[in-house]
Amino acid sequence: MSTSRRSFLGRFGTGLTAPLVLGATNKSGTRKPVVGEGAHTYEVTHDWGALPAGIRYGNTHGVCEDSHGHIYIHHTVYETSEKSDTMVVFDHKGKFVKSWGAQFKGGAHGLHIRKEGSQEFLYLCDTKRAIVVKTTLSGEEVFTINYPKEAAPYATPIKYSPTNVAIAPNGDIYVADGYGSSYINQYDSAGKYIRTFGGPGNQPGQLSCPHGLIVDTRGKDPILMVADRSNKRLQRFSLDGHHIDFIEDVPAPCHFNIYKNGDVVMPDLFARVTLFDRDNKVIVQLGDDSHSEYMKTRKMTRDHFQPGKFVCPHGACFDHSGNIYIVEWVEVGRVTQLRRVA
Repeated sequence: MSTSRRSFLGRFGTGLTAPLVLGATNKSGTRKPVVGEGAHTYEVTHDWGALPAGIRYGNTHGVCEDSHGHIYIHHTVYETSEKSDTMVVFDHKGKFVKSWGAQFKGGAHGLHIRKEGSQEFLYLCDTKRAIVVKTTLSGEEVFTINYPKEAAPYATPIKYSPTNVAIAPNGDIYVADGYGSSYINQYDSAGKYIRTFGGPGNQPGQLSCPHGLIVDTRGKDPILMVADRSNKRLQRFSLDGHHIDFIEDVPAPCHFNIYKNGDVVMPDLFARVTLFDRDNKVIVQLGDDSHSEYMKTRKMTRDHFQPGKFVCPHGACFDHSGNIYIVEWVEVGRVTQLRRVA
């Protein structure tokens, strides 16, 4: 079953009221842009977080918050950066806390955080080394998931480049081979292989660049929701890998994060961020600049980025207060805080 185009356009397309962008041209230069509408209105702070001397962002790919309110940024490292630390951690005010992760330079991508018992762990995707690594919050390695040689589709070596991770309530780990061969590989909580599903194509159950994924626990039964990016859709699966349905005509979905009230933030690589509710109906589009030449802008210096507009959103997360952090696939890196003001 799939969501019809007419139904989708009512959610994601021309039926939406254009969101507000205020303050971007204030003469004093001090007023920050404001985006959104109604109860989902946000003050925009671009280039949030004070980087220490010696670290320069490369492409900023992943973001998450821990239980202490610390924000973790996973980036590839800019070529002229003195230090190669790919993980940068800030407190909730944007003050630098620590950095680590030089081994992920050039491959830092997906980032997931999960509390297990009394401790929190990070799951990091490295597209360059083609691995998923579970670490402590300080970067100590717990285990690594390598090339899925146990999986039948991978018995003969094929391209494998994991982009993001999702974790089920029982601890099962779902790894999206988004930049490789478009399969999803499932493991238990210890990293032991369980099954593979998906695979390249555009039919139900098939995928094309499953770039991001999340286990959606808002309904009666948990569901795996996948950002089927090159197919321009979201696709939902049961936790044992059976296709359920589509939400179609999503331009370039990258990943997801769910807030405690059931709202979902979805970064769209084509210059906008979408918020939708627990029924997967669009609430608002934020920072939409999808009619610009964003693919050219993403390679430029940050003075070419428009206030209140996004270039290529790649990762996003809510914090405990409902503020949103957006990281973008731009060569000089960019972290934006959307502070909820309504």
